[in-house]
Amino acid sequence: MLQRKRKGKKKGKKGEKAPTTPGRVERLVKWMMRHADKQAALPADLLFHFFQSQIVAVSAQFGLLGDMSAISAAGDGTPVVTSAYPRSKPTCDCRAHGIADCNHHRLYSQPDCNSGWDSARERYFNGYHLYMISAADSKHDLPLYPRLHPASRHDAVSLVMSTVEFKQRFTLGTVDNMLLDAAHDAESIYLLLEHQGMEAFIDLNVRSKKNITSTTASDIQISPTGIPIYPNGNPMKPNGTDYKLHRRKWRCTPACGCSTAKYGRTFYTKTKDDPRLFTKTPRDSEKWKLTYKRRSSIERSNKREKIDYKLESGRHSSTMMWYMRLYGIMICQHMDAWYVSQKDEWDKKKSMICPSAA
Repeated sequence: MLQRKRKGKKKGKKGEKAPTTPGRVERLVKWMMRHADKQAALPADLLFHFFQSQIVAVSAQFGLLGDMSAISAAGDGTPVVTSAYPRSKPTCDCRAHGIADCNHHRLYSQPDCNSGWDSARERYFNGYHLYMISAADSKHDLPLYPRLHPASRHDAVSLVMSTVEFKQRFTLGTVDNMLLDAAHDAESIYLLLEHQGMEAFIDLNVRSKKNITSTTASDIQISPTGIPIYPNGNPMKPNGTDYKLHRRKWRCTPACGCSTAKYGRTFYTKTKDDPRLFTKTPRDSEKWKLTYKRRSSIERSNKREKIDYKLESGRHSSTMMWYMRLYGIMICQHMDAWYVSQKDEWDKKKSMICPSAA
């Protein structure tokens, strides 16, 4: 594919995700929500159809993915290095004429790849940004849907595209919860997941230390962590949750000096007012903690693919071959889980069929 010569980028910092343009996620979410019903064909659709019908379905029958009527899924991105440098050839003879740095188009053999910042290795790399969705309730951290994005893409952008594609193609159950890290903490993502019928469990990324004014009471402020603050500076205390109306009650007792009323002052925060701060399941609740602790399953799944099965050891020069390698690894992950879960049954059958071999 012909493209302009790619320019170098500013070096990132350790632990820092790939940058994204302000407002890009919000614009992408609005576009995706308008077109979510229109499924566009993808080159890897045949691979996913085989993987879902012949592999994931078996794991579901063995009970290795959790409750298929209320699946908890986790998503996260990880860098995949494909080559030391971008593979490209010039389409001009400028170098022969002594022009070392020209702006003519170059022929890239892997146009789906580009350069991105690897925060763990603290260096730039050329390749893909693999965004994986896995079954969070699976004891074996089994993968459900992979998507190879350009290396420079941010986790939040990758999630928006991947979750819409996954929702359109996954037919074995219903995804109720989506577990994500703080890199996905954007209000538009909460709205997208709610539009898809999923509840977002996302770690809060506190961007500011300033309180904001409540939209329902002018004298009440909201802290960056979603706690109402009374005018005298005292934080209100939680006083129950109405799960049907998706609102939370807060109370400031007379001892705090917030009100002269006998019961004190009450205040309600509603999910519809700010789905990011006022989540359906409160972040300090036991249900949130029990659900969110399974988010790390996606990191273990990515580790299995990259370290145990040596995903990056491939020397392929096309996205098709990288998808073939990736799906082959995912199939092995599921087959490993089959063996572990059925090992006792296999040992019994082996002793019955061939006692000498057992």
